[in-house]
Order: sequence, then structure tokens, then C-alpha cells
Amino acid sequence: MDTRIAVLSIIVEDNERTAELNEIIHEYAQYMVGRMGIPYRKRNINIISLVLDAPQDAISTLSGRIGRLPGVTSKVAYAKV
Repeated sequence: MDTRIAVLSIIVEDNERTAELNEIIHEYAQYMVGRMGIPYRKRNINIISLVLDAPQDAISTLSGRIGRLPGVTSKVAYAKV
């Protein structure tokens, strides 16, 4: 199985979605290399970065599921290696 290295950036503007977001992320734990979360209290948002080593379709599916949560946005950046 070919995998890609990617960083998934997530901005949470609706804190009511945190539990649902964490459930989705947990489903993809096997692909997780690292996770960093930053609460930006001044703006009342949370910023999360996930580093993944996963098949392309798993990364796309994860990003899409997260992006469909109201008040949550996600973007992916891929490594060229």
C-alpha cells in the first residue's frame, strides 16, 4: 500500500463540534504521526495540525469528513517525497 506524508490543518470555530471532531480523528489514529493543538483564546478558536502517513484516499476522506462539520474547516498539504 502506497502512503503519502501530509499535514492536515484544522480550524475549529464552533467548540461544540470538538467531541465529534475528536471521534473522527480517533478513527484514523493508525495513520497519525503527530498532533498539535493550539487554543487561540484571543479569537475563541482552536487550531489543530495533524501529521499523517496514510493512503491518499484515507487522507482525502478524513479531510472531507472534518470539513463537513459546521464551524470547522480543514486543508491538506502534501510532502513531495
